[in-house]
Amino acid sequence: MSSAPHTAQTADATVLPIILAVSLGHLLNDLMQSLIPAAYPLLKENLALSFAQVGLITLVFQGTASILQPLIGLYTDKRPLPYALAAGMASTGIGLVLLANAQTFAAVLGSVAMIGLGSSIFHPEASRIARLAAGMRPGFAQSLFQVGGNTGSALGPLAAAFVVMQRGQVSIEWFAGVAMLGMVLLWLVGRWYTAVGAGRALARRSRARAAVAVPKATVRLGMFILIVLMTSKFLYSVSLSNYYTFYLIERFGLTVGQSQICLFIFLAAVAAGTIIGGPIGDKIGRRKVILWSILGILPLTLVMPWLPLVPTVLVAALAGLMLASAFPAMVVYAQDLMPHSTGMVAGLLFGLAFGIAAFGAAGLGVLADAWGIVAVYKICAYLPLLGLAAFFLPEPKA
Repeated sequence: MSSAPHTAQTADATVLPIILAVSLGHLLNDLMQSLIPAAYPLLKENLALSFAQVGLITLVFQGTASILQPLIGLYTDKRPLPYALAAGMASTGIGLVLLANAQTFAAVLGSVAMIGLGSSIFHPEASRIARLAAGMRPGFAQSLFQVGGNTGSALGPLAAAFVVMQRGQVSIEWFAGVAMLGMVLLWLVGRWYTAVGAGRALARRSRARAAVAVPKATVRLGMFILIVLMTSKFLYSVSLSNYYTFYLIERFGLTVGQSQICLFIFLAAVAAGTIIGGPIGDKIGRRKVILWSILGILPLTLVMPWLPLVPTVLVAALAGLMLASAFPAMVVYAQDLMPHSTGMVAGLLFGLAFGIAAFGAAGLGVLADAWGIVAVYKICAYLPLLGLAAFFLPEPKA
């Protein structure tokens, strides 16, 4: 008679070592993936690429991940694959080796597709396990999981500046060793899921079935508005993550190395914003965090194209911090709307994020070729206006 309450209490406990493990896995995964945009100036010069081709690289990489992530999340919600995380890391490592030795544009596209495949396996399953290990602190767990990825993304430009730019394209394959480390770490996470996590998942599913379901109309409205908000967030984010270095080089005459340092400052601020957003959402509600972060950056984006170098770097970092605080809240908000499908929801949102970034990067690349990168930044400054839709987000708990 006491086993059911004990199981429920166990499922409510926060398993910090597992959250830290998937966060570290996220760091390693996104460190490797961030070498792609960080190495764009080198690839552009080596292969004589246009901005449109640079955008197409992102389209293939992130488009692959975008299409597959929700499908993989939907599958693993019903049939968990504890060791899929290690397999995803292996795919990323293979892609890096291929990218290091790519001598044609087609070979680059094939290699980044392999890296995108690894991402599509990693993100939904790792996010599902972070939610499973979170207990009663889902916002905290999601922030800690995501800050690992953002930290890895921030380290990517430094790795590019001090290793890849110094040693050349072939040095990208050195980071396949990072993939090996990640495979060992995530294999251990898979062992925990097999031994403990599966029981916690069963207890949570039983509780979700007994709870009052969120009305379908609320789910549809909430998910639709989230898509609008994510379009605003990630279109603006990709303008910085993909083209920020080119903008600084053209506008202020920086060297490639100097521009990579500025990109690191921006991405480090993004990592800080990510760790802030989830815990605050646990305390004051996801909706308030989303509203503040999406709308709050509008004054910053409007003034940034007109500022000198140092204020530009500082304002971009502050905007990145505020904007990043929204995504952990968005993921947990969506999982609150659909508690039976946490892996699918995470895969959908991560996939949507990758997809928006992919098509946005391709479109912005075409515009940059036609109008110049500085003009594109002036246009992108108005994207946060879409954040007004956050006022219409319903409250799942209401």
